[in-house]
Amino acid sequence: MLLSIATAAASPSARADHGHGSSPIRPIRIVRLPSPSSPLVTIRLVFQVGAADDDPGKEGLADLTASMLGEGGTLKRTWSEVLDALYPMAADIQYYGDKDAFVFTGTVHRDNLETFASLLAEQILTPRFSVEDFTRLKQDALDTITKTLRGNDDEDLGKQALATVLYREHPYGYPTPGTVAGLAAITLDDVKHFYAQHFTRERLILGIAGGYPESFPDAYAAHFAALPAGGKPRAKLPPPPSRQGMEFLLVEKAAHGNAISMGHTIDVTRADDDFYPLALAASYLGEHRTFGGILMLNMRQKRGLNYGDYAYVENFIQDGWSTFPRPNNPRRQQGFEIWLRPVPPASAGFAIREAIYETDKLIRDGIPAKGFEATRAFLLNYINLWAQDGSRRLGYAIDAAIYGRDVIVELKARLPKMTKDDVDRAVRTHLSTANLAVVVVGDKVKELAESLSARKRTPMVYDTKDTPADVVKEDKIIENYPLTVSPSRLKIVSASTLFEK
Repeated sequence: MLLSIATAAASPSARADHGHGSSPIRPIRIVRLPSPSSPLVTIRLVFQVGAADDDPGKEGLADLTASMLGEGGTLKRTWSEVLDALYPMAADIQYYGDKDAFVFTGTVHRDNLETFASLLAEQILTPRFSVEDFTRLKQDALDTITKTLRGNDDEDLGKQALATVLYREHPYGYPTPGTVAGLAAITLDDVKHFYAQHFTRERLILGIAGGYPESFPDAYAAHFAALPAGGKPRAKLPPPPSRQGMEFLLVEKAAHGNAISMGHTIDVTRADDDFYPLALAASYLGEHRTFGGILMLNMRQKRGLNYGDYAYVENFIQDGWSTFPRPNNPRRQQGFEIWLRPVPPASAGFAIREAIYETDKLIRDGIPAKGFEATRAFLLNYINLWAQDGSRRLGYAIDAAIYGRDVIVELKARLPKMTKDDVDRAVRTHLSTANLAVVVVGDKVKELAESLSARKRTPMVYDTKDTPADVVKEDKIIENYPLTVSPSRLKIVSASTLFEK
């Protein structure tokens, strides 16, 4: 498979400055991933624009703007007409985004490539920005916050609530769709202005994969000369807030189980050497929705405690219904997180303690030699599944252009040479349980708060008998495992109050 990353200068005749005055033509970065025998072609337009670019007081502006490009009409067509045009090609335009990037993508049979590509370009270059689309999509964003997050997605609610603690007064500290007050403040003129300032050639990476004609990428890139060259410079992120000691946020809402998220920020991304041994350590603790991690083994398989227990050293967003991370979700700052989902309320305290107990063992004692070898062997094979189709391969190639390193290539090269000492050193350098933020979403959080504040033991509650004696013996250690819980750093809030502003 041939991969090339290049730039293309668009034709001067296609120049437009969207009100910014004359500016020099700047190259568009192009990532090519040709597969001549494939009948399919994938296009990815990745703009290095995200919620971190929101105007203060208008949280949600970036996501709302992107949604009007991805799910709104064009100057030529209403959104309904766009869907009608896509249907005969058996294609669709997908868009998604996070703090530092928005993606517009689609896969089509190469016989329909020109038609589909023109329609995608039309979405980006000539958005309709109608009042009807704006009203619909703004309400969708508001519903995502007030109904989906607060109402029926406790797992994501826990993750987003954790961000409010880890990134307090920081652009990463609220959901990408925004806040209630932020959305209320956004006008259609705000969206138009944000689009003109941020969706520029400088921030665009164009990716093409599959059986496309050799001349197609450069010809297609020329369409995007209609975007302004530079626009508003990207703001430098402030450092995440420092934290001394553990902090607890307990989110009260009706729920049958508790969703628990915990973590702390780290100063490591894929661009850093230490990311790769940390990735192995996180996989040892618990790869997303797999069964080999030590958290999954000890919490679910030995104790039947809950459904899933996983660890991460970068922001994780699941790709659809797969078990894999969504590509093109880059962040300039990352964090270490553990997710425990869902946990019976009676055992929530035990679950928090066990996750910290297992992480402390990793930090204190190092990764066991057998665990290191098994995790390394697993990862060497598992990472091949991350890029199992043309669209995902293209996504990872674009991520490599952003970070300067291809995470799959790096892991394949580094894992065979990596040692247990490499992992232990990286873990002790970057991971800690002393300054964790812990978030629990559930309906009995007041009782949990009382037991944690009083430093009472939090026993494991079994639904069945005949638990093995060695597990029961370890339970006695875990239920009394020391936690530093200061009443001043433990807060209870109602889910209905989150993400208001």
